[in-house]
Amino acid sequence: MLKTIGSLVIMMAIVMMIAAGCGGNNTNNAPSGGTNNAPGGNNNAPSGNNESVNATAEAVYKQQCISCHAADLAGAVGPNLQKVGARLDAEQISTRIQNGGGGMPAYKGNLTDDEIGALAEWLAAHK
Repeated sequence: MLKTIGSLVIMMAIVMMIAAGCGGNNTNNAPSGGTNNAPGGNNNAPSGNNESVNATAEAVYKQQCISCHAADLAGAVGPNLQKVGARLDAEQISTRIQNGGGGMPAYKGNLTDDEIGALAEWLAAHK
């Protein structure tokens, strides 16, 4: 019986952490996709023309997005973003980041225009 209670407590803690990491918004209709392009890693992540923009984007991703989209962009609570650039351009990605939708919280007002732009360009390079 103690084993069952312990398992229940652990499951409840995980659910609470996931909800907190995604702003308590648990549905998402953002696109899904395919291969392992981890941010900041050496897993074939696309490199842009501007290293500082990529560094900004990766830092924002790690701080704001990783809890729902995972370190390798494979998705967890949120959808897979590994090939998001094959489906959406930077402007479409920027709009989703700014306004949210389908369960994703809006980040307009939480992130600067430069941070959103850098993140959108970086994600659009993942094809």
